[in-house]
Amino acid sequence: MTTSHDLPPSVVASLPEHRFLVVGARGQLGTELMNLLAVHGLREPAATGVDVDEIDITDPQSTAKVVGDWLAADVPGTPVVINAAAYTAVDNAESDEDTALKVNADGPRNLAEAIGGRCRLVHVSTDYTFAGNATEPYRPDDATDPKTAYGRTKDAGDKAIREMAPDTAYVVRTAWVYGAYGPNFVKTMLKLAGSHDTLSVVDDQVGSPTWTRHLAIGLIEIAVGDAPAGYYHCTGGGQCSWYEFTRAIFELNGLDPERVQPTTSDAFVRPAPRPAYSVLSASEWAAAGLSPMPDWREALAEAFERDGQALANQ
Repeated sequence: MTTSHDLPPSVVASLPEHRFLVVGARGQLGTELMNLLAVHGLREPAATGVDVDEIDITDPQSTAKVVGDWLAADVPGTPVVINAAAYTAVDNAESDEDTALKVNADGPRNLAEAIGGRCRLVHVSTDYTFAGNATEPYRPDDATDPKTAYGRTKDAGDKAIREMAPDTAYVVRTAWVYGAYGPNFVKTMLKLAGSHDTLSVVDDQVGSPTWTRHLAIGLIEIAVGDAPAGYYHCTGGGQCSWYEFTRAIFELNGLDPERVQPTTSDAFVRPAPRPAYSVLSASEWAAAGLSPMPDWREALAEAFERDGQALANQ
């Protein structure tokens, strides 16, 4: 039995004093956020979720209308906006950077403008904003140097909201995200395990797998806590290669990990180059008094214990 990781008691106690607008509420992370808030008693109107059918963050007028109406609503609680919406098709962005730019850069800028400093904006970003060639974990204040269209567009959005709302905008970078909702690496590996005798997985890309539930916990904690506005990193603890991650996935599902064979990135040429090293430092997260994220292996075990059926049913 794994150790369950949940919101700290102090955060749970403060939740009724807040109200949330989750943008991208039906995505992989947004769904997790809405479910976590509901588990702790926050449902509409205390927790409002919007997605593409309700808001077009690429359109300043649509964004201003939705955010403005939500802020003006007669609902008790300190307002917080969490932006989990993004264009995440990393390879497609290489040939469609304009669309990625509208969602990942214009969208956050429109949200920050619509909020106008009236409440916190917690914005989810990515390890792809860095070059991916470091030898030690990237700190939040390290210089960005994205090598992909996806990374460039996310970096532009991060910088835009920090410039517009330096006192109220939180940029939280994460990486290697998986969970029960939507497609992700864990689901893909389990699907391939059912149709392939062996899998070749790259062993020369290193990062930190992050379970959506733990990420959602971290985002809510920073949204209602005392941490100063700025850049933060929130990923699963520790690090591994995609090969090591896949072997752990197999082991936890009673599959023979020897079926997973190491290979190099040269064997899987993609339109967008993948970072060789994208481990993110949790130093500022810890310094702000935020709860540490569990080690990625512990998180993966808990994810299968809690959401195993959803992860296995691709």
